[in-house]
Amino acid sequence: AVGAVRALSGGAAGPGPGPRVRFGPSPTGRLHLGGLRTALCNFLFARQRRGAFVLRIEDTDRLRALRGAADGIEDVLEWAGIAPDESPRRGGAFGPYRQSQRLHLYRQACDVLLDRGAAYRCFCTPQRLQLLKKEALRNQQTPRYDNRCRHLTPKEVAEKLSQGLDWVVRFRLERGVEPFQDLVYGWNKHEVAEVEGDPVILKGDGFPTYHLANVVDDHYMAISHVLRGTEWLTSTSKHLLLYKAFGWDPPQFGHLPLLLNKDGAKLSKRQGDVFVERFAQDGYLPEALLDIITNCGSGFAEKQMGRTLEELISQFEIGRITTHSALLDLEMLPEFNRVHLARHIENEELRQKLIRELQSLVERVYGDQQIDKEVLEKEYVEQVLLMRKGHISLLKDLVSCDYAYLWVRPSVSREQLQTLSAEADDIGKLVLGLMERQTAVLTMEELNNDLRNLQKQTRETKYSSMMKLLRLALSGQQHGPSVAEMMVTLGPREVCGRLHKALSS
Repeated sequence: AVGAVRALSGGAAGPGPGPRVRFGPSPTGRLHLGGLRTALCNFLFARQRRGAFVLRIEDTDRLRALRGAADGIEDVLEWAGIAPDESPRRGGAFGPYRQSQRLHLYRQACDVLLDRGAAYRCFCTPQRLQLLKKEALRNQQTPRYDNRCRHLTPKEVAEKLSQGLDWVVRFRLERGVEPFQDLVYGWNKHEVAEVEGDPVILKGDGFPTYHLANVVDDHYMAISHVLRGTEWLTSTSKHLLLYKAFGWDPPQFGHLPLLLNKDGAKLSKRQGDVFVERFAQDGYLPEALLDIITNCGSGFAEKQMGRTLEELISQFEIGRITTHSALLDLEMLPEFNRVHLARHIENEELRQKLIRELQSLVERVYGDQQIDKEVLEKEYVEQVLLMRKGHISLLKDLVSCDYAYLWVRPSVSREQLQTLSAEADDIGKLVLGLMERQTAVLTMEELNNDLRNLQKQTRETKYSSMMKLLRLALSGQQHGPSVAEMMVTLGPREVCGRLHKALSS
């Protein structure tokens, strides 16, 4: 214990060659887009400078902590491709990485402050504090503690302790704070002692408040830069007073502006449309989410859709983060995903993963419709992906009703085809002849030319009507990809089979 207190009074092990940053979420729910953006900024900053990105679970609020939430947060970071270097799951030299497992450090830290007179025990009851709050509100004042217990003598403190009274530890706020330079907001200072009472730093249950826990942990984890939400900007002067009381060098601070809806309103957690987990379940790629939450704000020389994680790392500049809120237009997310999905399809390795995912989707959606097993073959699924590259926003689009023809043969009658052209039989024979003559791999350019030449052999059917007829015969639909694309995707044998079936039914 003595060694620990001595360590608290001195310095901690310095960081490695690069900076050490941390993301410290509370496990009170699922990770939302604002939290993902904060984590991403820390990750980019660390990666760009060959530093360490630390995940620290701040679970000292026992009433609000949810079982499994901490694991869920780390799962999301791994899914997003920004896994921490040190965390509860991965471990590290500066653990434990859950604040609930570091309580001894906070208690020892309080002992140091109490010994130095920088903190004191407060015996005020919840009832008295509630009366103070009501009185302030009645007088239209901001509620604040009146620092009553700050003036207790050592004898009075000993007497109250002997009576077994409940107590908390409060930190003495001093006037005349020094300004600090924020990496985003520039020079700042907030005279906290003039607007609030001495804050609680250790609660009656032995758990710390945010102010103490973060200062102690950032020191002991050798955090060199703190990049966190702008809501903590006004608390930073308070934290710097704590650093001064301990005799520690503080990290550099950078506060990130809020992430808001495009209309300037707060992202609504109640609607459930801001949780990263939901976007993952809906089939959005992590690259698309990372791209859109960096594109809407600042930190980059220009806005640009389609950045990869590697490009985000190389282009990120914390000095380019502006102080105005970042406006997020989620209506653009499908377009962002379309760009990144096309890149995945182009990449041989990533395409193999998409093939397996699409095969599973087809089986899940159409498995009870007695699909031909050939549609699940790798080559066919790969052909579908390559043909639809750049046209779909989500992989699951390919199992929607619009693309059902890819997996299930349509039911179309000869009578339906004849309503589009009296020459349905003749057109069918012409196309069947064309398909049966195909020996090389079909290309859309050649097929388009061949189909135009076939239309010239009809008596009165226009090209557009002929295309409608063929689209209906092949897909059972009136809209969709070009007929040539359908034929290339399905292949000559399947095209012939569908035409024979439609003309003979």
